[in-house]
Amino acid sequence: MSEDKDSKTESPTEKKIRDAAEKGNVPFSKEVTIFASSLAFYFYLVFFLPSRTAQLGESLKDIIEQPDQWPLENASDLLSISVRLGWDVAGFLLPAMIMFCLFGLVASFMQNLPSFVLERVRPQASRVSPIKGFGRIFSVPGLVEFGKSIFKVLIVGICMFLAMRGDFMHSLDAMFADPRIIPGMIYSSLSKMMVVILLATAVLAIADFFWSRHHWYSELKMTRQEVKDENKQSQGDPAVKARQRSLMRSRARQRMINNVPRATLIIANPTHYAVALRYVREESDAPVVVAKGTDLIALKIREIAEQNHIPVFEDPPLARSMFAQVSVDSVIPPAFYKAVAELIHRVYASRSPRSPQKRIR
Repeated sequence: MSEDKDSKTESPTEKKIRDAAEKGNVPFSKEVTIFASSLAFYFYLVFFLPSRTAQLGESLKDIIEQPDQWPLENASDLLSISVRLGWDVAGFLLPAMIMFCLFGLVASFMQNLPSFVLERVRPQASRVSPIKGFGRIFSVPGLVEFGKSIFKVLIVGICMFLAMRGDFMHSLDAMFADPRIIPGMIYSSLSKMMVVILLATAVLAIADFFWSRHHWYSELKMTRQEVKDENKQSQGDPAVKARQRSLMRSRARQRMINNVPRATLIIANPTHYAVALRYVREESDAPVVVAKGTDLIALKIREIAEQNHIPVFEDPPLARSMFAQVSVDSVIPPAFYKAVAELIHRVYASRSPRSPQKRIR
């Protein structure tokens, strides 16, 4: 059952946007590419066309005015002159081709990073369906494309007429003028035309750039039910759950490590276990385990203890037993009262005068 577009009031989620990008559904403005092509031609017109035209003209002049230097008696002569003309024409067109490609690629990369998507080239019946075709033509994007075409024909045509009407009489005078000045007149008129086209396509490209992104974002909007279903799906994903558990463990471990400087003493197995206890009479009736860990975590606890001058008592049986039976932020059971009380007594006895952290075996 298809959802009404009016019910799609929720912004698309990151997953929805990512899935759309993987399928090649990204915002793209064709008018920006057209503007880039027009700009490339204008740059070629200004910086390359005069010199390239002069070079090509010299080559043609050499062939036309001195035909005796270019005999056409056999196929080899024809090939020689064809190669000469081919290189001259290639030199005339090559800068334009390079600039068209370069500006087109920049215009595309500025909108979206390139990616190879098989979905774009996969055959789909909707692309050749007449019903789908009429639907695309009379949809909102189709009407927008029609409006852009009207803008190009009417607005650009009117601007072109206003800009070029002063050159109409000069064009008639060119019929009776020296033929050598005709290329200059054509170049001047072509430059004016390109300026008008650039201004019109720039306005259209800016408007279409923002419209394409607005339309793309609107098409990706979701209903509330779709958002709920996606949240349920993402929360049920084993990878997501594993990632969440990993983050929770990491945060709990970091919080535990941050509590080590508050400890009163550390009970440790030399390298494998470490249990940090805190005992303040005003806070609790029995010592509280503020941190514990094995291997690297144990070494980290001992390192922080050394930095904060917290006594470390090496008692492997007691450290292993407390590690197995007492959880973090819990008071120790009565079975450990006697052993821990002796250690706390030694800590308080060594505090006056307070000495650096001691390691007692």
